[in-house]
Amino acid sequence: MVFNTGAALLDAIVLAVVSRDMEGTYGYKITQDVRKAIDVSESTLYPVLRRLQKDECLEVYDRQFDGRNRRYYKVTEKGAVQLNLYKAEWKNYSEKISDIFLGGVTG
Repeated sequence: MVFNTGAALLDAIVLAVVSRDMEGTYGYKITQDVRKAIDVSESTLYPVLRRLQKDECLEVYDRQFDGRNRRYYKVTEKGAVQLNLYKAEWKNYSEKISDIFLGGVTG
C-alpha cells in the first residue's frame, strides 16, 4: 500500500477485526485478518493490541489450545464505542476523499 497507515487507522482496523467474534479471537488470526486489508507485520500489530488493552478497548484472556495457552482478545464496551466513532469518522473521511478523486469537490 502506498498510503501511510497511522495509529488511529490501525486501531480502527484491529477493533473491527476483533469485534467480528463475540467470544474474541487470538493474535495470529487477528494478524492474518488485518493483512487482508493492509500489509502489517506482527511486530507492528502486537503493540497496537497492547495499546488497545491499556486503553481498555480490549479485554485479554488466555485459553488452552493443543496443550498450550493461546492469548485471546475481545472488544470491551468502551472498545465498541470507540469502534463506532472510528466508523463514523472513516465514512466521513472516505466520502470526502472519494469526492475529490471523482472531481466532485471544487473550490
